[in-house]
Amino acid sequence: MSQSIKLPTKNRIKGLRTYLCGAMDRAPDGGVGWRRSVGQYLMTRGVVVLDPANKPIDIGVEDFESRDKRKEWKSNGDYTKVAETMKIIRNTDLRMVDISDFLIVNLDLDIHPCGTYEELFLANRQKKPILLRVVQGKNQAPDWLFGTIPHETIFSAWEEVKDYLDRVDNGSLIDNRWMFFDI
Repeated sequence: MSQSIKLPTKNRIKGLRTYLCGAMDRAPDGGVGWRRSVGQYLMTRGVVVLDPANKPIDIGVEDFESRDKRKEWKSNGDYTKVAETMKIIRNTDLRMVDISDFLIVNLDLDIHPCGTYEELFLANRQKKPILLRVVQGKNQAPDWLFGTIPHETIFSAWEEVKDYLDRVDNGSLIDNRWMFFDI
């Protein structure tokens, strides 16, 4: 005998965790601006925001001070300090990807996004929904990404990302990557 589970038709994303993924170390604002704006939108819907620019832990901090220190170490040839610091940052950020339910990715093709790609591909292997906003537009997204995530979750503008999330949240959009467990 099979049981039918009735899913809520609104507030479906409330209580979920998202990781805000995108370039930081080469972004002029450290990747803070878009994260602040998108994070506020998500928090009004009850989503827990995991933001690498404002980590919920006191290790692996990425701010202008730590970025300047790494630049200084590089210029002095002290690559061991850079590596030790970045291993902690990488582990912390990848752990936040692990515990997230979905990712929101900001991809600016003018800024080299080394860690962003690793985080995106990890989340993809974990079968998490990935919402990718490409600053230059969906039609400029790297071809590889079209073979990685559904093109329906690649967007040109934040309003498109928010519209998609609103439709997932109110139950009008069904996407098999979203799993809403009745627990």
